[in-house]
Amino acid sequence: MTIRILIADDQAIIRSGLRLILEDQPDITVVGEASDGTEAIEMARRLRPDVCLVDIRMPRLDGIEVTRALAGPGVAAPLRVVIVTTFDLDEYVYGALRSGAVGFILKDAGPALLVEAVRAASTGEALISPSITVRLLQHLAPAKISKASRPAKRLSEREIEVIKAIARGRTNQEIAAELFISLSTVKSHVAGAQSKLGLRNRVEIAVWAWENQLPRSG
Repeated sequence: MTIRILIADDQAIIRSGLRLILEDQPDITVVGEASDGTEAIEMARRLRPDVCLVDIRMPRLDGIEVTRALAGPGVAAPLRVVIVTTFDLDEYVYGALRSGAVGFILKDAGPALLVEAVRAASTGEALISPSITVRLLQHLAPAKISKASRPAKRLSEREIEVIKAIARGRTNQEIAAELFISLSTVKSHVAGAQSKLGLRNRVEIAVWAWENQLPRSG
């Protein structure tokens, strides 16, 4: 199945570079390019791509506003947004994730990580550049969140272990190896945690974990 991509960036040379990298893959095609935030929202709603690659700094509407419009709370049919930016700033990353982004990668991360992020997003997974994952969440949770939400139902001990591992940037395969459980069991615990917490993906699980300082609890 071909993964359909929309690229939103105000620099034509960046859009061209991203297109070349992505369309070099047999399972990825770029269906549209937008040069500002307003155009990105219009094109995304019209084309319904599988993944939207969105820059942070754009004219008219920035990447966080675009993300909120396409994937934020209350959006009936949210799209999958991955932020691709030059700016490794905490407030940008956190704002994007809280607005519904399922990925955040830096433009200098390399073609392999870009492609991996696209494929992850297309299947409902999430990817953040390894250089910022834990640093971001550790730094922001205690400083910017006064009161984190509580689960609707009590989390099991195993679900908490899985949540902690997600917050430390572990993949499902790594979690399975660390906890000596099967990959399908990990996925089941992730799904259970998402349901109890009312969250949509593992990025939101990681943010929730750091807001509640779970990784600091042992």
